[in-house]
Amino acid sequence: MKKAILYLQDGTTFSGQSLKVTGESAGEFVFNTAMAGYQEVLTDPSYTGQIVVMTYPLIGNYGVNEEDVESKKIHVKGFVVKEFCRRHSNFRSTQSLIDYLNDNKILAVEGVDTRALTRHLRLFGVMKGMISTEDFDPKSLAKKLAAVPDMVGYDLVKDVTTDKKYVWPAKGPMKFRVAAIDCGIKFNILRILAELGREVHVFPATAKLEEILAVKPDGLFLSNGPGDPAVVTYVIDTVRKSFGKLPIFGICLGHQILGLALGGQTYKLKFGHHGANHPVMDKLANRIGITSQNHGFCVDLKSLNANDVEITHVNLNDNTVEGLRHKKFPMFSIQYHPESAPGPTDAQYLFGRFIESMGKFKK
Repeated sequence: MKKAILYLQDGTTFSGQSLKVTGESAGEFVFNTAMAGYQEVLTDPSYTGQIVVMTYPLIGNYGVNEEDVESKKIHVKGFVVKEFCRRHSNFRSTQSLIDYLNDNKILAVEGVDTRALTRHLRLFGVMKGMISTEDFDPKSLAKKLAAVPDMVGYDLVKDVTTDKKYVWPAKGPMKFRVAAIDCGIKFNILRILAELGREVHVFPATAKLEEILAVKPDGLFLSNGPGDPAVVTYVIDTVRKSFGKLPIFGICLGHQILGLALGGQTYKLKFGHHGANHPVMDKLANRIGITSQNHGFCVDLKSLNANDVEITHVNLNDNTVEGLRHKKFPMFSIQYHPESAPGPTDAQYLFGRFIESMGKFKK
C-alpha cells in the first residue's frame, strides 16, 4: 500500500492509502449510499468520468463474481472507501474485490474518512477532484485539475455506446421486438426484457431513426448513461422524430433525453442521487417505492408544457421530477433504475407498463 491524497476542486484534501495500482486519476467526486452492489456500481457505464465514494464503511465482504457485471468493463475513474474487506465470503464469489480492482488497473483508495468526505460533498456539492500517489503539492494538483473538463457540457455517451448494432435474444418465444438506443445501457435491463420475451436490438447512440425503424420494432427504449444530457443532441433529435411512431420508455439519461426532446430543460443537481434507497412516489399507482438511482442531472418541471406532459413520479427526498408521460403519445420515462442491479426491485413493474403500451399500440 502507498500513501495517497484526494484533492478536491475547492482545495480540500483527504488522505488515504492506495491498493496495488498507483499513479493519478481525475474526475467528478460523487458518493454512493448503497450498502451492497459495489460490483454493479463499478461496471455501470453511468459512472464514466466519476470517482465514486462509498458511504458504507466496509466494502468487499462478499467478493465479486462473473454474473453481476453490468457492462464489459469497470467505468469509474477511481474508487474510495473507508476499509476494504480482506476476507470475503460468498458461495457465488470467484475473486476478491481487491484483486478485481488491481487486475482492472483501477486506482482505489482506503483509509479515507468517507463520512467527512460525503458531508463535504453534500454541503458544497459534487466537484472535480484528483487521486494521486505521486504528487502531493496542492498547487501542482490544482493546475492539473484545471485541465479536466467539467461534467456540465461534457458528452460522455460517445465513450460508452456500442460501436455497432447487436441483438440480445429473447428467452423463450419472442413476443415483441424492442429497439434500444445505447447511451451506456446496463446488462440487467437487457436481461429483464429478455426474460419477458423481448428481443432487443441495441443500436449505437448515433443511429438514425431510419435504421431503427428498419428492424420493425414494437417499441423504443432509451437507456441510462453518463454525462450532460443536453449535449447529446444527436439522440434528442432521433427521439423527437420518433414521436407517434413507436411507444417509448426511457430511464435515467433516457428520461432526461425524452424531457429535452419534449422541449424541456435539464439542470445539474447539487450532489445528485446515487444509491439504492431513494423513496419515490408513483402518482399514477398511488404507491411509494424504494429505488436505485444514479444521476447528476434532472429535468426542470417548470420547463415542460403541462398541456402535453404529465409528471408521474416525484422524489420524496427533494421533490424533484422522477417520471413523466405524454398525454397523447404512448411515451413515458423515469429518472431511476427499475432494473435495480444494485438495489430493490420495487420498480420492475414499469417494464410491464412498457409492454402494455406496446400491446395497445400494435392493436
